[in-house]
Amino acid sequence: MRGDVDIAADAHRVGDQVDSFGVERVALYTPRSTPNALRLVDDATLQPHDPYASLRIPSYRSYILSTFTMTLAAQIQGVVVSWQIYDVTRDPLSLGLIGLAEALPYIGVALFAGHVADRKDRRGVSLASLALLVLCSAALLSLSLAGSWRSAGHRGVWPFYAVIFLSGIARSFLQPARQALGAELVPRALYPNAVAWRSSTWQTGAVAGPALGGLLYGFTSPSFAYGVDVALMVAALLAFASIAYVPRGARQTEGSVMESLRTGIRFVLREPVLLGAMTLDLFSVLLGGAEALLPVFADQILKAGPQGLGVLRAAPAAGAMAMSLYLAHRRPIRRAGRALLTAVAIFALCIIGFGLSRSFALSLALLAISGMADNVSVVIRSTLLQVLTPEHLLGRVSSVNAIFIGSSNELGAFESGVAARLLGTVTSVVLGGVASLSVVGIVAVRIPSLRKLEAIERSPLSA
Repeated sequence: MRGDVDIAADAHRVGDQVDSFGVERVALYTPRSTPNALRLVDDATLQPHDPYASLRIPSYRSYILSTFTMTLAAQIQGVVVSWQIYDVTRDPLSLGLIGLAEALPYIGVALFAGHVADRKDRRGVSLASLALLVLCSAALLSLSLAGSWRSAGHRGVWPFYAVIFLSGIARSFLQPARQALGAELVPRALYPNAVAWRSSTWQTGAVAGPALGGLLYGFTSPSFAYGVDVALMVAALLAFASIAYVPRGARQTEGSVMESLRTGIRFVLREPVLLGAMTLDLFSVLLGGAEALLPVFADQILKAGPQGLGVLRAAPAAGAMAMSLYLAHRRPIRRAGRALLTAVAIFALCIIGFGLSRSFALSLALLAISGMADNVSVVIRSTLLQVLTPEHLLGRVSSVNAIFIGSSNELGAFESGVAARLLGTVTSVVLGGVASLSVVGIVAVRIPSLRKLEAIERSPLSA
């Protein structure tokens, strides 16, 4: 398009350099249209946009299939576990403990898992993690079939927490290894497109999974739902095993584990744009998340039952799926920083509205809009991570991202459960949304480079 050519022509090179992480950086600025705004430019912007480019790669299609089936299984599992535990305990704090049980091992192991992803075969690490998740799903099926835990009250649900704890360990290894491997399956010029389709796939599973989980729980049985969960997890394992993966470069083996971990942390701390995006997402989800309390809303406030819970859980993902499909079919966002801040602000406002709503239809609409806004944030942050990070650091930087983002949902669930116990369910959700909105303002002021971020299209080059 003419606009792309004009912008590229206006830009002037301000310096080429190779930093200490082995990344060649070429910073281009566009003084006429956006003074002092960071812009990463790629020649691909001048070519016709192919929205299906990354899906034309067979291994990436297998990767997407595995992501979809695992997401579907995990969402079914999440609905069934949360409703089972709440049905026995009738305590919102017990829902928060589900998040804590997964977050503690996830955070504790994530940095080491990133080190492993950068030193070992990423495909092998991912397959081992998926195999452990299959066993966890089978364990939940066995516990549900046993049934003796129902009469034990709070004590009877602890075996479920133990399985969730183990699944948190598996997920902490899977996340950085799988994300880093996914970046190796496509050319760097296709990263924005690949991230959009990966997000779309995840959101599709996150839409169908909760709704399916609620229907299976309400119309069949928890055990049958867990059986479907196990079958889908096995399918995810087999799909991932079919990926033809050849690492792009030799894994680095020098240095101690601690030095390796510090390298990943230092890289994030030296990238203010990436650090700001991670911080924004962390606190918005940590403070503004309401998903953990949806069983309380479905049961006591909206009177919708387990079927309604499944629909409520699916609503954010439905909005996110629609947004991700739109983003996959359009060129990359031109003013990414402003879009990111606006999206998180809209997310926070939707959470406030949801907390105040007493209408099932309005609550669904607000959750769907929150999912649309959240997906814009996810796509921008994920693209930044893959574009700014050299391949030999992808595992470690992904693990740092996992601590910021991957555990924020679980920690947010625990925070929501504690706040609901102390302040009440509605008050805790509304105040959380207000706090999340405040974070947007703080980040916008304190990290101007994020606010001025333009298009994210030119990738750094590994040494």
